[in-house]
Amino acid sequence: MTRIAYLVTSAREMTLADGTAHPTGYFAEEALKPYERFTDAGFDVTVITPDGNPPFADPYGLSWFFHYPDDDKDYLASVVRTFARDVDDIRLTLHQNTELGLAAARRVAALLQQQGRTPAEAHRIVSAAARTAWEQDRQFATVLAENLGLADDGSLGLTREQIQAEVDAQRADSERLAAERHRKLLQIPGFQNPVALSSLSDAQMSEFDAVFAPGGHGPMVDLADDPDAGRLLTALHARRAPIAALCHGPAVLLSAPERADGLWLFDGYRMTSFTDEEEDQTEAGRLGMEWLLDVALKNAGAVFDDGPSAWISHVVVDRNLITGQNPGSTEATADAVIKKLATPASQAA
Repeated sequence: MTRIAYLVTSAREMTLADGTAHPTGYFAEEALKPYERFTDAGFDVTVITPDGNPPFADPYGLSWFFHYPDDDKDYLASVVRTFARDVDDIRLTLHQNTELGLAAARRVAALLQQQGRTPAEAHRIVSAAARTAWEQDRQFATVLAENLGLADDGSLGLTREQIQAEVDAQRADSERLAAERHRKLLQIPGFQNPVALSSLSDAQMSEFDAVFAPGGHGPMVDLADDPDAGRLLTALHARRAPIAALCHGPAVLLSAPERADGLWLFDGYRMTSFTDEEEDQTEAGRLGMEWLLDVALKNAGAVFDDGPSAWISHVVVDRNLITGQNPGSTEATADAVIKKLATPASQAA
């Protein structure tokens, strides 16, 4: 059976640039979705933390806006794509994504269809309103209620209260989903009693077929300079086994030792991680962090490859190294690991 070393931070606090402590840990979505994908694929997943202490869910990562139901998330993506043909022209910030009510687009479109609109017309109306909200930094519900001209006949047939009710319902469903994901994680035995990375011998580490490190700011605290993480990476890299990390998880790569030529183990590898642009929009980033991951990876020798826009899914595969940029890259990163493990070693090299 394929064995995955599921390497999760056990950090609970990070030190900010001003010396104050800030809560941290793993991001719930990034920890749960790949775990479920790997177990569904029939893999034996061993949850490991650096010290054997149970991992802790970052409270910020449990925020409702990181847990849109898939139907809402997919529809919102289809709406945002109408803003510009070139994705590089779309700069949807975390503020716009979380505070303007844009994620309710699917639900408002459903109301419009109940009023007799076609799916295409409903999509056009909510897309136009979403673009205006995005450009003017206004509430999606307010734009819809005030701009009756969005409909060809001059009337949406909806009240401001109906629209706001859908915005509120979307948030409530996201809050429930966040709580459900956290509950599922707490029910996974490995998240209650993980294996201590420090307890594993080199031989035991070599028995794994891949390693996966989910994100959250925690890996920047306890995985970026962990010598045992370096041993694990060395053991798997020697076999060209998949080494995968998501969002802030690539911090673990900084623990890798130097090669015989004196360069970092992953020098010259293409990779991605949570970017400075994205970090500047997070709670910890706004407060001020001691260091930034994408700069550290570049300084170590990475060929950094970020996506054309912040917050969109972006996965980079270079030889046996698989990295995902942000929470939106969660599923694609996990799927890339599964695909790599299904590829014969001779083709994966």
